[in-house]
Amino acid sequence: MRSIQIFLFLTILFLFSNKGLFAQSNNATLFGKVTDNSGNPVELANISLRNSTIGTVSNRKGEYLLRIPAKKPIVIVFSMIGYRSVEKNLTASEEQRIELNITIQQVDMEIGEVRITQSRRDKANLDRIDSKYLNSMTDAGTGGVEALIKTLPGVSSNNELSSQYSVRGGNFDENLVYVNDIEVYRPLLIRAGQQEGMSFINSDMVSSIEFSAGGFDAKYGDKMSSVLDIKYRKPTVFAGSASASFLGGSLQLEDLSKNGKFSYIAGIRYKTNRYLLGSLDEKGEYDPRFIDAQTYMTYKFSNAFDVSFLGNIAQNRYNFIPQTRKTSFGTWNQAFNATVYFEGQEVDRFATQTGALVANYHPGERLNMKLIASAYHSKEEETYDILGQYYLNELERDLGSDELGDSVLNLGVGTFLNHARNYLDATVYSLEHKGAYNSEHHLLNWGVKVQAEKIDDRMSEWILRDSTGYSIPYHGDRIELFSTTRTNFAMNSTRLSAYIQDTYQIPVSKGDLYLTAGIRSQYWSYNQELLLSPRAILRYYPDWDANFVFHLSGGIYDQPPFYKELKDRKGIIYPETKAQRSAQVVFGTDYIFRAWDRPFKFASELYFKSFSNLTPYQIDNVRIRYLPDHEAFGYATGLDMKVNGEFVSGIESWASLSIMKTEEDVLGDNHGYIPRPTDQRFNFSVFFQDYFPGNPTWKMHMTAFYGSRLPTGPPNSQRYMDVFRIPPYRRIDLGFSKVLINQDHKKYKHKAFDQIKDMWLSLEVFNLLGINNTISYLWVANNTGDMFGVPNYLTKRKLNLKLTVKF
Repeated sequence: MRSIQIFLFLTILFLFSNKGLFAQSNNATLFGKVTDNSGNPVELANISLRNSTIGTVSNRKGEYLLRIPAKKPIVIVFSMIGYRSVEKNLTASEEQRIELNITIQQVDMEIGEVRITQSRRDKANLDRIDSKYLNSMTDAGTGGVEALIKTLPGVSSNNELSSQYSVRGGNFDENLVYVNDIEVYRPLLIRAGQQEGMSFINSDMVSSIEFSAGGFDAKYGDKMSSVLDIKYRKPTVFAGSASASFLGGSLQLEDLSKNGKFSYIAGIRYKTNRYLLGSLDEKGEYDPRFIDAQTYMTYKFSNAFDVSFLGNIAQNRYNFIPQTRKTSFGTWNQAFNATVYFEGQEVDRFATQTGALVANYHPGERLNMKLIASAYHSKEEETYDILGQYYLNELERDLGSDELGDSVLNLGVGTFLNHARNYLDATVYSLEHKGAYNSEHHLLNWGVKVQAEKIDDRMSEWILRDSTGYSIPYHGDRIELFSTTRTNFAMNSTRLSAYIQDTYQIPVSKGDLYLTAGIRSQYWSYNQELLLSPRAILRYYPDWDANFVFHLSGGIYDQPPFYKELKDRKGIIYPETKAQRSAQVVFGTDYIFRAWDRPFKFASELYFKSFSNLTPYQIDNVRIRYLPDHEAFGYATGLDMKVNGEFVSGIESWASLSIMKTEEDVLGDNHGYIPRPTDQRFNFSVFFQDYFPGNPTWKMHMTAFYGSRLPTGPPNSQRYMDVFRIPPYRRIDLGFSKVLINQDHKKYKHKAFDQIKDMWLSLEVFNLLGINNTISYLWVANNTGDMFGVPNYLTKRKLNLKLTVKF
């Protein structure tokens, strides 16, 4: 324990040291000013080393300062959306100070629904994240973008095997995800992270990432918690990438036709987490195989009209033959061991297809219109018959005993039989129009969407439990199953939705003030509910010497049921279930400052969310079981903070801290407010990067997480009983990488390497501290009928070797 405390202390000391991991002086200093063609300073321009994560941004006066490698030729790139990039070649001597003032030329850009003229300030309540950090993420295979999102304030996750996350007290189903304006769906039957496979988002194809943890615009859809908006690249030249590791591999290609009219970017990924699953307590034959293929193609008919297609095909197969399980748990004073012997197997299949055709018309700089037709289909099969025979024992804890750690007393024996034949077929079609009109003082956005849904659900799932020869629950004249879920249901429904919003610059005597206000509406034919959701965001940029931004947002966020919310634990459908509602208010500040002559940003948000018409739920691993026969109201309140900047010169890192409380009161249960299943009071995460000064080809990257205890309860219990807290989630993933080939400095002169721009080798250490994190519990009974929760631990420490090539 003392060694862990020392390590954590050194980790924190190392993170916030201004020297970094490899501190030594072999650098030079580059400084100057970035202006536009009118001589005005350009704020937030990117200044970076080509093919490197080393970089900085200009301040409000256009000034920048960057530490660069000395004694070697480098290429400095000055870039910003809406301006032509400028590249400069330099070779600096050690500790030389070089002044480089740059003028970048503004270019005309088409406006889209999320792109406006670049002379305006950013007014959306979204956090923009540079996609270059995806190359630096130490990822256990859940998806690079989601792994990055989990390090942001307000976001929490206690399962490295899953790409799902919770935001400000919401559950996994409350997060919106868009890829090129297409809403992304995920399979509905997933109940454990090891079944999940890969995220829809292919990080090799991503050009931009925008994320909001709450208080987002009316143009984003009908969920209560967050929105993740992803854009894929439109290629300009032929390029590609490939990677291979112990967890799978990927291949990505992109190109632009000679006449500049047709472009494509495509990727194929394969993943198997067998290597990671081998570290779980539950031993057996794991055979998970996940593969998907994606493409994004665009044909430009003219400067004013283009058509694009986004397609995805994914096949997830999860086969498992369990054999044994041995888990030790408890405290030092009272330690236990559960041993389970298994028979049977699990066979799961999840096949999804997504296709979307987008016609984009932009006759000028002011008007942009889109017509989007999309389709999604998911065919899911979850089948298993698993017999388990368990032995619950107490362990010897006497330090002087020769039997220390051995079983000294049997507390119970029992059997359980889990059975499932679950089949689900879901199809979603949609047709949508989006538009944007940009005038001198206004940016108007609007949209109309019609969506048809067809769901066919056949579920037969039951559990039989036996303890010391008696079935649970016990009846003298019959055998009763511990739990049953049976559904044979088909649903066809239609949703209509629309929104309109305007961004307006309000004249003020000092500074800049922007108001974005809008309203959404939706109607669902199945429950015949009409919803109206007004929302507004106010942003103020004061004319101060200090660089501050203030924003206030609020509104109504309604979340109608999709399908899962209609079905209870027994499989009964409740068609009268109405939309859940969240009334939110968010106040935030951004402060850009300099420390150690390097740029930093401190962002904070204080929020309150009032919930009404809630559908209570319970979580087991990543499976959410709703209780639509109950209704609740509640709240979530908290404070999110993030500091990011160049803790190490020229390379960005950040730390996020969230304090949150969320509770609900289930009507009619007479137990008052109880913690919601996502009531994680304290969450801290770090993303940190470092490199050898003077030799940035050697890099280090680390992610660290701490999430406080989440509430849970025994299976099939009443909602008010879910007040027991699982241990906190603690995890550090560490990676080291070495650039083998760089397009600016070819170390290898062989012809085979001529087309390779970059190649690097990474060594990743998952769960560096080897902590046993608990995701859920296996509940067993002793001889007297008392229930014991046996922890289901997540993965242990593992090494991963990864080779990445870009060409």
